[in-house]
Amino acid sequence: MAKTDNFASLMEASVHDPRSREARRLERGEVVEGKVIQVGSDTVFVDIGTPGDARIDRAELEDASGKLSVEVGQTIRATVVRSNPASPQLTLALGRGGALDVGGLQTALASGAPVSGKVDKVVKAGLEVDFSGVRAFCPASQVELGYAADLSVYEGQALEFKVLEIRDGGRSVVVSRRALLEDQRRERERGLLEQLRVGAQVEGTVHSLQKHGAVIDLGGLEAFVHISEIAHHRVDRVEDELSIGQTVTASVLSMEETPKGVRVRLSIKALAKAPARPAAPALDEILKGTVSRATNFGIFVDTAKGEGLVPVRELDLPPGSDHRRAFPPGREVRVVLTNRDAGSGKLRFSITGVARVEERRNYHDFSSRGGAAGGQGGLGSLGDVLRAKLGLPEPPPEEPPAPAPSPVAASPAPAPSLDPNPPQAAPAPPPIVTAPEPRLADLLGPAKPLPEKKSRLRDAQPRRPDPDGVVRRRKKD
Repeated sequence: MAKTDNFASLMEASVHDPRSREARRLERGEVVEGKVIQVGSDTVFVDIGTPGDARIDRAELEDASGKLSVEVGQTIRATVVRSNPASPQLTLALGRGGALDVGGLQTALASGAPVSGKVDKVVKAGLEVDFSGVRAFCPASQVELGYAADLSVYEGQALEFKVLEIRDGGRSVVVSRRALLEDQRRERERGLLEQLRVGAQVEGTVHSLQKHGAVIDLGGLEAFVHISEIAHHRVDRVEDELSIGQTVTASVLSMEETPKGVRVRLSIKALAKAPARPAAPALDEILKGTVSRATNFGIFVDTAKGEGLVPVRELDLPPGSDHRRAFPPGREVRVVLTNRDAGSGKLRFSITGVARVEERRNYHDFSSRGGAAGGQGGLGSLGDVLRAKLGLPEPPPEEPPAPAPSPVAASPAPAPSLDPNPPQAAPAPPPIVTAPEPRLADLLGPAKPLPEKKSRLRDAQPRRPDPDGVVRRRKKD
């Protein structure tokens, strides 16, 4: 074990011993990567794989408040200013620590290293930049990643650029700040993509709002959240839920490779607690609700069993009517369910269907009521149907008719009277004879014979000869 430990310690010492490394050939203007190994009062030491540790001025790594922007163990990219392998000198951008001539710009153009210059003034369609006496031009389209509306804010600032073109021996130099910003963004994206995984929880800032979603800045990496992934409820406008500069927490849905880079999609609602889904209403259940909002294709109604859409064709409006004015938010309506999506649970209601459901219910009520009353399963009389339709009370029961008087029983024959002159009984009235009702034939009388139809044919009689000189006009038959 002792020999193994000694061998491991010797190997580790040989790796860190500068004399054990092979001398690496560096070139001025070369861009290298290294790890910060020590931070001094004036210098930051970086390990780039050379026998001697590279050095970079601490001032280049401090922000405006004097705070150091790197720490031990962090990897940085820098440009070689002095290529001595024993003690190479680095800089974040050429021209920061000293003069920069045309040769230095040529080196930056060949290696792609950034250069530092001061914006002198705003000229037509761009900026004029001073690189230690060498004038350069930066087009307005190359100042920012997006559109720069006001270029005057850059006057007097020391910025870093990337050399695009050098002509006429350095008298015409074109630089770009946008190209450098794109390189820096790709570096940050690579670092963030190594840490991102599908399902990971991230925090970002809303960068911009679009019609179909929002762009979220994850600290150097832009991601997109679709409008359907913002909230559990339906979102019609993104600006109703999010605002620029708002900090949000989201979950990574997917990461796709594209020609322009990696596209990251997020979901905000994935981390939000889904509201409890109310009990599903029945198809013919009439619900009372309130209009929540209106869209081009209908209105949304909030009910006790969920929110649903009422399409324009189900609003019972005459053609050409404005459904937004007819159904403003807050109006109470009655709706009936027409469809429920099995996957998403979205409801679709109808206002015109309420009348149809009520008609079916009334029909069944009338059928059952008529069958109970008549015993034949009918609807009852017309009065019963109208009374049930209008909700009128039942009429009082009719009194039964008085019974007919019973015939008088025949009295027994009177006993014979001993009176010699008994009273004579009143003569019986003559019987009433009812004349028969006249018949219709008797009222109309005997039928008259129909007149005979005259024949249009004339009697076939010999015609008398016409007198001499008389010409008679004949009528056409």
